[in-house]
Amino acid sequence: MRSLYWLLISLRRAGSSSSSWIPDGPAPSSSSPVSAALSDLLRPPTPLVSDDGSTVLGVIFENGKVEFWRFSERKSGWNLFHSADLCNSPRAKIVSVCLCQNFIIWCEERPPSELQSSSVSSVPRNNFRFCICKRTFEVDEGGVSLGGVKIALHNNPCYLVVSSGDLVYLLPDTNEHPIIPVSKVFLAWSPQHDIFKVHSVSSGTLLIRNSTANKESDFKRLVTDCIGILSLNITPPDICGFCPTGAGDLLLLLSTGWVCTMQRDGVLRHIYKLPDNCLTTCGTQNSLKLYRDIIALTAGRMMYLIDAKCGLEMQRITLKREGLLFVNCLESHSPQMLSESGLFVVIQREVENINPSAILAEAVFEEACKYYQQRSLSTTQLTVEKLKKGGMFQAPISLAAIIRDYLSNQKMKSAGHEKLLSSLDSELKSLVALEDIKTSMVKASEKNLANSCETLVHQEISRLLSSEIDRENLQYLNSIFNLFPTETWQAVQTVLQLRCNGEGSLSSKAPAELWKIVLCPTHAPANVAVPVFELLCHTIFKFQPSWLPRFLELAQQQSVSSTTSSWSFGVKESSESLPLYKRALAVLPCKGAYQDLEVELLLCSQRPNAVMQALRILMGLGQWDRVTQVAQRFCCQSPLLNKEIFTTLLCEVSQHRHLDPYLDLLWALCPEDMTVTGILNIVLKNLPSSGQSCTGPFQGSQHSSQLTIGLLKPLLTKVLQRETKPSQRYADILQSPTHPPPTPPRQVKGLPKVTTELDIDLSERGPSGSQVGLV
Repeated sequence: MRSLYWLLISLRRAGSSSSSWIPDGPAPSSSSPVSAALSDLLRPPTPLVSDDGSTVLGVIFENGKVEFWRFSERKSGWNLFHSADLCNSPRAKIVSVCLCQNFIIWCEERPPSELQSSSVSSVPRNNFRFCICKRTFEVDEGGVSLGGVKIALHNNPCYLVVSSGDLVYLLPDTNEHPIIPVSKVFLAWSPQHDIFKVHSVSSGTLLIRNSTANKESDFKRLVTDCIGILSLNITPPDICGFCPTGAGDLLLLLSTGWVCTMQRDGVLRHIYKLPDNCLTTCGTQNSLKLYRDIIALTAGRMMYLIDAKCGLEMQRITLKREGLLFVNCLESHSPQMLSESGLFVVIQREVENINPSAILAEAVFEEACKYYQQRSLSTTQLTVEKLKKGGMFQAPISLAAIIRDYLSNQKMKSAGHEKLLSSLDSELKSLVALEDIKTSMVKASEKNLANSCETLVHQEISRLLSSEIDRENLQYLNSIFNLFPTETWQAVQTVLQLRCNGEGSLSSKAPAELWKIVLCPTHAPANVAVPVFELLCHTIFKFQPSWLPRFLELAQQQSVSSTTSSWSFGVKESSESLPLYKRALAVLPCKGAYQDLEVELLLCSQRPNAVMQALRILMGLGQWDRVTQVAQRFCCQSPLLNKEIFTTLLCEVSQHRHLDPYLDLLWALCPEDMTVTGILNIVLKNLPSSGQSCTGPFQGSQHSSQLTIGLLKPLLTKVLQRETKPSQRYADILQSPTHPPPTPPRQVKGLPKVTTELDIDLSERGPSGSQVGLV
């Protein structure tokens, strides 16, 4: 195998068969003319290797000759055991060749006299002088059996044939002068079923065509259906490098810097993006190979190692010289490179053994560092080293005890690891349970998938609402609400413990810390993600719209109760934060579509401006019975709101007759400080003009919409009596008693208790200043 390895290198370097032979065995003396250039080397797949451990190698020359050599350790090195002409025409030239299953596939250049007449007329004839051929072969102990030559595609441009699994990709040759319209596409061909697919790196699969049995395909007819796309000015990126994956997929390096996989179904999957202008600065020297799950890419003097599954860049290696990557069949998992300096292999270093206790402790320190950095007013970046040495670590008592125990017993290798695990036991159990649910979802059937999804969403929402939410977690919470709306509605009811009482109100037994997260105010400028309170309002509005006003009342109760708790800071509304009712109103889709719900939210806030706004909406809707109910309910809330409501309704009475059935009720709401003059002024200012048409159902001469004194008489009488009647508010002060109060007794029955030194001194002296003795 080592001899085969050196044979591949020596024959590829100089394009000759004997000039640079490595002395691991006798060089095969080619029977072909010395002037014949080497086209490629073909190694049959493993099933075709002989039983005695020998290796078979096919050497393909540009003149169409093929030689099959066999190497055996038990025999005298390399031996030529079969040679033949691969092409039918002696003047044909092989430009590219590959093996696919039991087929030899090649692209050959035909002389103009042997081309078919059906060529593309708009392009010079010599650009389509190539054809794709295939031939079966079988290797046995006696020799090589070759089948007949079959031309699979006529009159095509120069293509590189690349085998991947049971497919052969026909890629435009970048060394040839490209034909602009045709170079926009490349072909995928199944030799066994004779199925052609036309692909583009910008549009995926453009066409699928089955070849007719025993009939050769023509390139012109194949791409006729794609002529519309080929005529567009869209120029897809060029293919700068390629590598077959062996499973029918093809790894591509595009001129845009993207490393992609063209899957056998025609889907182009982007894996990794090179730095900008990397291919331009490095020129055309690049190499691309796949080593199991690792993609190795050299661009100039830089090697990139990329994870083929996720596109993660694993490592960058700086090279002293440019090189060519190749795959060694003995070590297919290790990237190997050939350069002018020699052969090189990338070796993965052994992973150092790390103490799990140190990892867990450092993770706790990093989490605490992040926690304090978010709450620090200083612009200085807080590091783990500063946290350890500067005495800044002020975590909860249990966590601090664990870390202190771990640090003090580091030299003794004590049970710091176990104590740290015991402290984080609940978090670890939660994470393990979460991973178990994820695993069960992957393995679950469609019938059980809904239950697993509901459990997972419930745990994630409960976890996110159990601690303060940063921007990343808020965006994650938004995605959960958007992707799983039904599951989140069930989870919200469970996490908040929402219960609907018989009286029509909502109750919640959720802890105050959870409501702190829910009622966290929004900050300007608004984040891209929707805040938690708005998310909950969206969900309630979607599944239970009638609960939205009740939820607002519950949230306001929690906000009021929080003013006396230790976490009220940040939850209490400030001049910059929006009140809860406005945040709930913002959830409604469009203004005016849900006016009944809007009125309920405004009234639930119990704010004067919101109440007046709700009152005006009801008056606009003509719900006068509801208007009077709202007026009765909120007039007793404050004198200012009472006066505002009464004045607004009096203006309505001045303009139409819809409130006439409720006048007695309205007059009872008249504030005590209203005067007859004030009432008349309001009425006169709001009377409709004489030219204004009568509004409402009371039109005509018999039912005029004008306000009359008769309608106002009960109100004016009531206010006038209140003005002329003496006020009883201060009656007990102004009324003087008929008899003066009795005179208090002047005789001192006992000395009062003295409280000052001056009182003591006066009590010891008589009126004339003489000393008085105490009895």
